[in-house]
Amino acid sequence: MPPAPSEKTTAIRLLLKYLEAENVKYIFGVPGGPLMPLYEAIFESGAIRPILAKHEQGAAFMADGYARVSGGLGVCCATTGPGGTNLMTGVACAHADSIPLLVLTAQIATGAFAKGAVQESTSHGIDLVEMFKPVTKMSVMLVSSGKMADMIRLAIRTAMTGRRGPVHLNLPADIVRQEVACQVVPSNQFYTLNGNFDREKIKEASHYLLKARKPAILVGNGVNLSQAHEEIRRIAEKLMIPVATSPKAKGAFPEDHLLSLGVLGFAGSPQADAYFLSGDVDVLLVAGCSLGEFSTHTWDPKLQPTSALIQIDIDPKEIGKNYPTAVGIVGDAKVCLRELGFQLERDRRWLDSVTERPESELRRFKEKFPRYLSPEKMLSEEMPLKPQRLIHEMREVLPPDTLLFVDIGNCIAWSVHYFPISRPNTFFLNLGMASMGHAVAAAIGGRLASGGKPVVALVGDAAFAMNGMEVHTAVDHNVPVVWVVANNGGHGMVYHGEKVQFKGKFVSSRFHTPLDIARIVEGMGALAFRAQTPEELRQALRQAMAAGRPAVIDARVDPEEMPPMRLRIEALDKFFAGEVGSAR
Repeated sequence: MPPAPSEKTTAIRLLLKYLEAENVKYIFGVPGGPLMPLYEAIFESGAIRPILAKHEQGAAFMADGYARVSGGLGVCCATTGPGGTNLMTGVACAHADSIPLLVLTAQIATGAFAKGAVQESTSHGIDLVEMFKPVTKMSVMLVSSGKMADMIRLAIRTAMTGRRGPVHLNLPADIVRQEVACQVVPSNQFYTLNGNFDREKIKEASHYLLKARKPAILVGNGVNLSQAHEEIRRIAEKLMIPVATSPKAKGAFPEDHLLSLGVLGFAGSPQADAYFLSGDVDVLLVAGCSLGEFSTHTWDPKLQPTSALIQIDIDPKEIGKNYPTAVGIVGDAKVCLRELGFQLERDRRWLDSVTERPESELRRFKEKFPRYLSPEKMLSEEMPLKPQRLIHEMREVLPPDTLLFVDIGNCIAWSVHYFPISRPNTFFLNLGMASMGHAVAAAIGGRLASGGKPVVALVGDAAFAMNGMEVHTAVDHNVPVVWVVANNGGHGMVYHGEKVQFKGKFVSSRFHTPLDIARIVEGMGALAFRAQTPEELRQALRQAMAAGRPAVIDARVDPEEMPPMRLRIEALDKFFAGEVGSAR
């Protein structure tokens, strides 16, 4: 039984006490009238730092970046009405990528409900609670101050357990000021992490893997979210199984490892394609990957193994969704992979025969198939600056522990293909929602959670145009992020797609007036660099990384250089023709 409360507090202060107990250090948001009780309580507490964003979408992206790096709960807030609706894309992004957020929105006082109050967002107007339901695990309004403790415990438990994700709590301005009992239940008494697994399924998976002739492992972002890197590496090494990752999980298995074939899927490695799509893989272990479009080359049927697909996922709805599964294991990736590793050890002692795969065989395969397309362009001296050279210089200059946030557009393809990652949890890409502008803002939250590790955002000029004002947020709070802007004068990925698909009939994606990114960020108080040559880029990277303050590099890259996206364009053609279905 919890102890009897000994004092009183307000409902909003009680909410903050629960967040402090969850080790929340920052709340990202934009204040407004009905939200001021929260900001007053933050001021009086002094334990949580408010980060003033330029736009609520940026606040949600910052909270998302903070949660991705910390592994804990990210918190964002907005006032009623448009403040809440501005959060929507950022929250949807977190929902699609299973990122735990607590989304706090204000509400007008209950006495004004249905009276036409300014920015009312109840069921009598623009209903924020209903709007957030499709993009959260839970969306509710606090209806009584006495329910605050129950509601915040439910919100935290829902966000942090099972398949994680955002939750939304709508806070009427009068209710949160009312007094309640000051009683905080420790988190270990109201939620626990998933430790379950199916022993028989684990045994079945072990037998398939030990008997496999040509097995493969595909690692998804669920391995990152559950911190199962060591477990997957041990299984791969134990059985000498080649490994690829999904684009979003890049680096979850070290790409300098002998068993690594790089990324499978969009802009991935020719090695991974040659192995996984050979039609000769008999057993495929998929861990923490939903086998969506970007990780399967639009559900290529050749990915289906000839004998057994083993799929591990914390969400039972993902298992067997896109490919028939012989062994479906529901559970946290770390727990299930650890038990699978133990089972493999036990089974190897008594099985009559276990297929051995010599290291030399894999080395010969990797010599036959390259890791990169056009590797010579990584060292090109051509002008304008080749994007491949941009990525190469970044990898040469950035320390191995740098956390790289990559935005949507051509930057996905260039980084996924040409930027090798050897350490887990250093590559962040939102591909569930694929929200442009995410990395621009998320890198700020990531830097606040990084424990001092350097953070760099690779973004296009079009993505920067969407949330670039958040650089001022970093300046305001002295958050030393470095942004590398691959400036190609517009929406590069759309530009290349429409050129190929529509044969140059029209161009809808280029800016008539290119953005002078360096000049823009100078006005926000950040360090600004222009880079048009490899040497200028190299020097700018070194100076920006050493500066210890927000810095932006405006790198002018060749707009005509097409990234490795041929298969993506073919997929769009199939979409338009109505030819895309499941791999069944």
